[in-house]
Amino acid sequence: MILLDRVTKTYGKVATPALDRISVHVEPKEFVIVVGQSGAGKTTLLRLLTREEKPTSGKIIVGGIDYDKLHDRDIPLLRRKIGVVFQDFKLLPNRTVFENVAFALEIVGATNHEIRATVPKVLDIVNLRGKEKRLPMELSGGERQRVAIARAIVRQPKILIADEPTGNLDPKHAWDVIKVLERINHYGTTVLLTTHNQEIVNKLKRRVVTLAHGQVSSDRAEAEYKI
Repeated sequence: MILLDRVTKTYGKVATPALDRISVHVEPKEFVIVVGQSGAGKTTLLRLLTREEKPTSGKIIVGGIDYDKLHDRDIPLLRRKIGVVFQDFKLLPNRTVFENVAFALEIVGATNHEIRATVPKVLDIVNLRGKEKRLPMELSGGERQRVAIARAIVRQPKILIADEPTGNLDPKHAWDVIKVLERINHYGTTVLLTTHNQEIVNKLKRRVVTLAHGQVSSDRAEAEYKI
């Protein structure tokens, strides 16, 4: 599903690469946590996977797409296979919960019938049924993040990247979000989660890939992580 083979990314003339010959393989339907201190290379890794950046060297294959052969015109198609959730929600403030999720379908040309049929099902998955008409400002932080997750998965991506999705949340709402990610993974979506939250990592008992100084320092199943 995700393959990085000896991938290096260097910015400009900086001597130290942001990523230095990293190799990672993520199987379909896997749930993988990526951890590391600030500056370890996590953000660069995610930007490479979404093709916001190109590697300096090495090979990347995601969902059967070889990035070496990926034309710029095909990048939107790639991004339909990858849902992304950020720490800061990025919701449209003047649109309701339903409209925020529907927007992801509107921009790819879904019909009104498809939108009406699909959005309620996705809101069920993230436990937001009954809040379709609420605006983001009327929701808790955890609920807003779940709207963002619904928007990311409404096009049924094969991969969901969750970049520090609990960073701004209190422990209860953080766990609500993590439970939703686990449910999405249970339905067959590959999940890549980055987090600084040691408690979440250790309770989830999933595969943990640790980055340090642009390299994979550890890649272990059900690993514990210490800050």
